[in-house]
Amino acid sequence: MNRLSLTVATAFALALVACSDSKPGATAADAAAPAPVAAPAGQNWVDVVAKTPEGGFRIGNPDARVKLVEYASLSCPHCREFHEEAAATLKGKYVASGNVSYEYRNFVLNIADQAATVLVRCQGEGAFFGLLDAMYRDQEGWFMPFTKLPQAALEPLGKLPVEQATLRAAELGGMAEYVKLRGIPRARFDQCLADPAQYKALDDLKNQAVNQYKLTGTPSFLVNGVVQEGTFTWADLEPKLQAALR
Repeated sequence: MNRLSLTVATAFALALVACSDSKPGATAADAAAPAPVAAPAGQNWVDVVAKTPEGGFRIGNPDARVKLVEYASLSCPHCREFHEEAAATLKGKYVASGNVSYEYRNFVLNIADQAATVLVRCQGEGAFFGLLDAMYRDQEGWFMPFTKLPQAALEPLGKLPVEQATLRAAELGGMAEYVKLRGIPRARFDQCLADPAQYKALDDLKNQAVNQYKLTGTPSFLVNGVVQEGTFTWADLEPKLQAALR
């Protein structure tokens, strides 16, 4: 299993540079919306969450006519910006209609990102999107401490297995205390970061993104399995969702 770079400067640079550059997009044109699809009795599509066979977490109608997939990093500023711009409309207008499903697939960029991602994914379907919202909302709060760690503290981690290295990095970055305040106790913190299956799932997702879809940065999007080239913002993406719904 490949080890991630443990250099603080590299981790910070990856979070900034490996994200795709944001580009301005035209405002989405209004389009005739298809008829809503009824959710199961007593449910709303925005409350229907599942882990997919591909390794992501999906919200919405599994049989939606338009299937949106985002490959993203918790530490990527451009991903945070997309989330801030898109989440309310994407869920409230598109996912809630039953015509669009939204799947989030993690694309880990650095060891701080890896620790946060393992902890979020490990809590399961019911907690995933709430924790995702929280991590983006306070991205600087949990990520910046990692950029201030001295290189001397991180260098020994390169000799450890990935589970041990990530656990120790998370401790050095203060993440145990951070997630405890968000409902993840220390015992669960240790259990999640020691689980080899979590790291294999992240490796599989990254290999899928790079090898199958030839993705090079985050955020990146698929609409019905097709990579959306040059699409980095909600202004870029929404017209493509509307076109797919016609």
